[in-house]
Amino acid sequence: MRLASLRGGRDGRLVVVSRDLAWCADAGAIAPTLQVALDDWDRCGDQLRGLAESLEHGAVPRQRFHEREAASPLPRAYQWADGSAYVNHVALARRARGAEMPASYWTDPLIYQGGSDGFLGPRDPIPLGDPDWGLDFEGEVAVITGDVPRGSDAKAALAQVRLVMLANDVSLRNLIPGEIAKSFGFYQSKPASAFSPAAVTPDELGDLFAGGKLHGALEITLNGAPFGAARAERDMTFDFGQILAHCARTRNLGAGTIVGSGTVSNQGPDGGPGGPIAEGGVGFGCLAELRAVETLRHGAPRTPFLAPGDAVRIEMRDPRGHSLFGAIEQTVIPG
Repeated sequence: MRLASLRGGRDGRLVVVSRDLAWCADAGAIAPTLQVALDDWDRCGDQLRGLAESLEHGAVPRQRFHEREAASPLPRAYQWADGSAYVNHVALARRARGAEMPASYWTDPLIYQGGSDGFLGPRDPIPLGDPDWGLDFEGEVAVITGDVPRGSDAKAALAQVRLVMLANDVSLRNLIPGEIAKSFGFYQSKPASAFSPAAVTPDELGDLFAGGKLHGALEITLNGAPFGAARAERDMTFDFGQILAHCARTRNLGAGTIVGSGTVSNQGPDGGPGGPIAEGGVGFGCLAELRAVETLRHGAPRTPFLAPGDAVRIEMRDPRGHSLFGAIEQTVIPG
């Protein structure tokens, strides 16, 4: 089934969404918000599935589902942790600045804890306070969990994935180096992120969510031009089971925890950096990767970071060309 939160209050109004993303049905009689449903998933999950089936058969009152009216599936969450499962992304950035790649990065997942008290909606603009901050998008996959007990192994942790969605992990690249130099993690460089209009259960995705990985091309356009089409299942060093087990090593993850994959990133055919779509490559999941490739090729980046008026779109389709989660579509505005 597909779940979404229509705008209304801080936590939105829970609806189930049809498979074609055209219709939705109010789920308030089961759970007023997605967080309430996640807190009582054993009861609510089955009832929501029944409502979703009734919606598909036109057996319940329905209304048009407009993605512009959706908040992120969880408009705010108890926890938002983002990883860097595609180590190629990290390796490329470090190579461009001449930094060594620690061997542990290939065996021990990288995780940072982001702000979760308020997310942007999938069609909300991205406010930019200062162009010199280096605004970037990051196309990612994310999961929403049930309760993951401390010490869970990868198999047990993966079984607690309730929903899968897409993410735009907004980054302020020029603020990151100063924060990393303090050896205390990201804060100012990671403003509010956005998530896809709908979140989908693993059983609904079927073979498209297998082995702890989402299988499909993450389609990204920048100002209407193709920018990225990297395969989400390819070059994913750590699957979601491994990422979640890493997060739960020393603490419980509460129901409603969101965990991201990090920027979806593919190597080139020769195992080196990938190339732009215009050159026959699969493109990139963020501007920082393109700028890293430009630095390796030309000695300096040529593509600027985002500015007011720029628009990014992030989406994934099934093999028949149908949108799986709806689209994140955001325009930068002066903040």
